[in-house]
Amino acid sequence: MVMAAQSFAPVVLLTRPAVQSARFAESLRAGIAGCRTVTSPLIAPVFLDPVLPVKPWRAIILSSETGAEAAGRIRASLPDLAFCVGDRTAQAAEAAGFLARSARGDAEALLALILSDPVHPLLHLRGRDARGDLAERLSANGVEADEALVYAQEEQPLTAEAIALLQGINPVLAPVFSLRSAEILGAACRRIGAKAPVTLVAMSAAVAAAAGPWARNTLVATEPTAESMVSTLIKHFAAGQGA
Repeated sequence: MVMAAQSFAPVVLLTRPAVQSARFAESLRAGIAGCRTVTSPLIAPVFLDPVLPVKPWRAIILSSETGAEAAGRIRASLPDLAFCVGDRTAQAAEAAGFLARSARGDAEALLALILSDPVHPLLHLRGRDARGDLAERLSANGVEADEALVYAQEEQPLTAEAIALLQGINPVLAPVFSLRSAEILGAACRRIGAKAPVTLVAMSAAVAAAAGPWARNTLVATEPTAESMVSTLIKHFAAGQGA
C-alpha cells in the first residue's frame, strides 16, 4: 500500500551515482505518495584500463554494480562465474554475460559465500577506494585470490540545490550506502555549515560511523540491502517522526 505524504515529510537527499539514485527514488515513490527527492551524486565512476594478472582464473569477485559494469567491458578476458555481493550486482553481472552467485548482503556475506564452496584462483575486480580486503582475507583462509583495480569513484561537489537544502531549516533524510559516500557527505556538511535537521539513514553501522556525528539523528537499516534501506525510510515516514 502506498502511504500518502504527510505535512511533516522531509526531503530525501540522494547522493548515489545518478542511475542508482533514480532507481532508489522510484522505489521510494512507490511506497510514499508525493515523496520529494533531491539528487546530488557524491561520486561518479571512471573506468580504468587494467592489466590483469595472468592466471587460470576460476571465478571473479564483484563487490559493486560498478565493478560488474567494469567487468563487462573486459568480459573476454574473464571466466564465466562471478561471486557477487548482492542481488543488484548479480543482475548487473548477468546482464554482462556472467553466471552470477549472489551473497545477498555485504562484504562479510560475500566472504562467507565464497568460503562455503571455495574455488580458486579468484580475481576481485574492485574500485580504487573499495574496502574490506577480500583477496587478502580469502588468501588467509587458504583460497588463492588476487585483485585488480577496474574503476575509480571520483568525488563530486554538492549541487547548489543540495547545499540550499542542507543549509535550510526543513528536515532532510539522507540515505547513505557506502563508507566513502558517508565520509564525503559528512565532510561536505561540515564544510558548508549545514543547519538542516538531518536524519542519516545508513546501510550499516560501519557506514553510520564513517559519516561522523554531524547528523541530528541516525537510523541503520536492518539488512545491508537497498530493499531494507527503502523499508527503513518508509517506516520512518509512517511513524511521523520527520527528522
